[in-house]
Formats: sequence, C-alpha cells, structure tokens
Amino acid sequence: MIKNNKIIKSHGDGKFKKIDFAKIGKNTIIERGVLIFHPENIELGCNVYVGHNTILKSYYKNKITIGNGTWIGQQCFFHSAGGINIGENVGIGPKVTILTSCHPNKNIKIPIIHSGLIFGKVIIENDSDIGAGVIILPGIKIGKGVQVGAGAVVTKDIPSFEVWAGIPAKFLKKR
Repeated sequence: MIKNNKIIKSHGDGKFKKIDFAKIGKNTIIERGVLIFHPENIELGCNVYVGHNTILKSYYKNKITIGNGTWIGQQCFFHSAGGINIGENVGIGPKVTILTSCHPNKNIKIPIIHSGLIFGKVIIENDSDIGAGVIILPGIKIGKGVQVGAGAVVTKDIPSFEVWAGIPAKFLKKR
C-alpha cells in the first residue's frame, strides 16, 4: 500500500522479528499462527502471552499497546485503526474481538462499505478479565479490575471493579 508517496508495510504472513515491533518486552510469547499487521505500531510489555491464531491487526496509524503480564487467548481479533490500549495483568479469553472503527452511514443512497469511517480508541485498564467470545465495540473504556462475562457485547463504558455480562453487556454487580 502506498500513501502520500510513503510505502506502508504490512506483515500478515506470520514472519516477523522482534526488531519489527515498536517495543517487545522480555519473556513475551507469540504462539504459532499469530498474524501481525504493522508491528511497528505494536508495543508488547514483558511476560505477555499471545495465543495461537490470534490476529493483531494494527494500522498504519495509532497503536496497539499491551501491558506487562497480560494473557491473550487463542483466535482473538484486535483491529486497532482507532487505537487499543490494554493495561497490565489483563486476562483476555479465546475468540475475543476488539473493534476500533465503524461505518456510521445513515445515507441509504450510499453503500455502507463506501461511507466514511469513524474511529474510537478502546482502553482496557489493569487487572481486568475479558471472557471468551466477548466483542468490544469502538470507543469503549473498561475500568480497572472489571470482569466481563463470556459472549458479552460491550457497547458502553464499564466503571472499575464491576461485573458485566449479556448482549448488550449490562451491570450485574460490584466486585
């Protein structure tokens, strides 16, 4: 891809080196089958685990930042056009999807896919746990120590130390 006469590289073939990343900490494990796009915009802390067949789809702008001690399960999909910031000691179950852009088209004369994009950074603060199969929509902030139940769809911000679940995710209790 070429943008403003600058080649924008994309890695999606599973072949990458530590030097390709903006930052990668000690003892970080990236399992086989993980696809990495734009590793130059990805920062991984120390002791991070990224499970098999996960896709970290960074973008030519904005970053994916993942803090120390975070565990990411198998077959996750993170698309960071709007940016993703995951804190320290966060557990993310298998098949979690994090999206940071969407097509807000309300004009029925234009195909949705051809309308513009809006971007919203996703933030997951320290010590949170995101259950298997959770979907997090653009612009969401998940507070410190939050637990999100498996299969939930997070459509609004979640305050610290709360438990949410469901479609859409709803408050269940304080931790």
